[in-house]
Amino acid sequence: MINILVCDDDKDIVNAIEIYLRQENYNVFKAYDGIEAVKVIEENDIHLVILDVMMPRLDGLFATVKIRQRHNIPIILLSAKSEDTDKIAGLNFGADDYVTKPFNALELMARVKSQLRRYVTLGGSQPKSGVIVTGGLAFDAQSKQVTVDGEPVRLTPLEYKIVKLMMENLGCIFSIDEIYDRVWNEPALAAENTVAVHIRRIREKLETTPREPKYLKVVWGIGYKIEKY
Repeated sequence: MINILVCDDDKDIVNAIEIYLRQENYNVFKAYDGIEAVKVIEENDIHLVILDVMMPRLDGLFATVKIRQRHNIPIILLSAKSEDTDKIAGLNFGADDYVTKPFNALELMARVKSQLRRYVTLGGSQPKSGVIVTGGLAFDAQSKQVTVDGEPVRLTPLEYKIVKLMMENLGCIFSIDEIYDRVWNEPALAAENTVAVHIRRIREKLETTPREPKYLKVVWGIGYKIEKY
């Protein structure tokens, strides 16, 4: 059974989307603000999220950031804002798709199916024991090898752990403290400088142009991620 979370502070919209999703035999979870949405995802096996941007307590953009810190599930944002800059912002925050209100319910269902097809059928949720690929960057957990355009990259053990963390969670944003905690396994003391130095060294090895990285990117004020292509 596919579990889909619908989150919007307008309960009529949530109920309307639920009707269409249940007609497609999807199981529906409901939330009405970003905090509720994050809680539902942490407590249930959710396969896709439909998330409104403008909500109280925690809006859809920052809810997306929180979700991306731990989950690689597809996120479709809903918004009354139709400007290209708004769409780009949503995608940069980690969303997979962006639908403008008022929307055609059949189009939304088509987008849901497309995202689920990528995630479930075409390997959007890649097994962590296999080879994970994004663009020309590949990570093989079994051989512990990282390659760029087929060429092996020599990483230190700590650099490898950072790349492993991010490759196994493509598109997810990790804060500096979270990277330090997971990689060094100790309280974050002087974490910012330590992590920044390792990120710079990793970029020098992975990126053609380290100052304009394609893979290992900073999300200003939040943390780092490896881009999903």
